Amino acid sequence: MALRNSFLGLLQDPLPEYAFEISEAGLAWARPSSPQPAFQPLEPDTIAVSPLADNVHKADALADAVCAITGGASMKKRGAVLILPDYCARVSVLEFDNFPSDPKEQLSLVRFRMKKSVPFDVESAAISYQPQAAKAGTTAIDVVVVVAALEIVARYEAPFRAAGLHPGLVTTSLMAMTELNPHPDISVMARLNGRALTVAIMNGASLKLVRCVELPETTANEILAVLLPTMAYVEDEMGTRAARLLFCGFGEENDWQSELDVPVIPLQSRFGAPNQFNAGLLGYLQSIVGGGVKAA
Repeated sequence: MALRNSFLGLLQDPLPEYAFEISEAGLAWARPSSPQPAFQPLEPDTIAVSPLADNVHKADALADAVCAITGGASMKKRGAVLILPDYCARVSVLEFDNFPSDPKEQLSLVRFRMKKSVPFDVESAAISYQPQAAKAGTTAIDVVVVVAALEIVARYEAPFRAAGLHPGLVTTSLMAMTELNPHPDISVMARLNGRALTVAIMNGASLKLVRCVELPETTANEILAVLLPTMAYVEDEMGTRAARLLFCGFGEENDWQSELDVPVIPLQSRFGAPNQFNAGLLGYLQSIVGGGVKAA
């Protein structure tokens, strides 16, 4: 099993037969050829998301859920997209004054930079990266890096492979969810999934900062304790204020607009309002049908 650079990209052609977003609660899924998102719940404690330990605690229960959706094993190899929980991987944006053109040198440099920032052995991890556009007037470049323990990803893939599915794209919820940002300026995106809070700063289509933290409790105070420093970072490091907060998974009623002093807007998609379990799936589906979402 290997994670390709498509870990950061989205498949274009041919379409896979299925797309799945995995969470502790269940499998959000759709057939990309005729997208109608659905949800298959999992037995309690089937999955416990972690960047350090095995996430799949009840492999048979996960396999049963996959079979309930796909009809079980098939002799025909069918393509699939797997969207993993953000908290099982590490997404970072690294700045390089110069980034080599040789892929081997690139990978070696990325591994070196990530060694001290991940809680597992980066040399034996699945790693993927994608350079973003060079900064105007300089050779400096930001590189988005996704790292995950190989064993964790392999355990997620196993029941899908057993059902005759070939995971042609393995990505994280955040990486797919960014497709739901229609704005050309600076946005902060935030999504709560269980107790895992993912926050990303985007400047148009470019990622500038990513954080994923497990909260002790999902109260407004705990969430704001992450969002307020993020907004301050935008002002300090980017020289301007964020234009908005795009959110999902928190519920509709909050007073964050006055606390953060920016417009607070629920995330939107062409397939309905994203929630804490399917935002990545809807982002992936959005990317393949095109057309974007209307900016609020």
